[in-house]
Amino acid sequence: MRRFPLTPALRMYYRRKAVYKMENKQFDSSLARPLTSSLEWSSFKLNADGMIPVIVQDDQNDEVLMLAYMNGEAWQKTLETGLMTYYSRSRNELWVKGLTSGHFQYVRSLKIDCDRDTILARVIQVGAACHTGNRSCFYTELA
Repeated sequence: MRRFPLTPALRMYYRRKAVYKMENKQFDSSLARPLTSSLEWSSFKLNADGMIPVIVQDDQNDEVLMLAYMNGEAWQKTLETGLMTYYSRSRNELWVKGLTSGHFQYVRSLKIDCDRDTILARVIQVGAACHTGNRSCFYTELA
């Protein structure tokens, strides 16, 4: 699988294009809007690795789609671009959801829980959220 780093030049290119094709999927820049946080990153309670878990929920039907982690850089990129950006613990790199698959997550809102140790992201999900091709990562029934 190819990986495309989101360099400053690429970010500018994507922002300037109204719609571009990547991996046979459509990216709609009108849905990606910058955000402003009411809290500083330093006020979040982070895990031992300096990250915070993010629960991702579909803004249209309230379905829980996935759980991922953010570090400070991923948080800033998410705010700047309006696209969910995570930190991949397995690859040790930033990961813009949809950049390789076309399954973008356009941020609609970001909330923090009462302990300030978990973020809830409500998104417009394009395609599958799970790397298995399922709409949600929570498809296995346990009880």
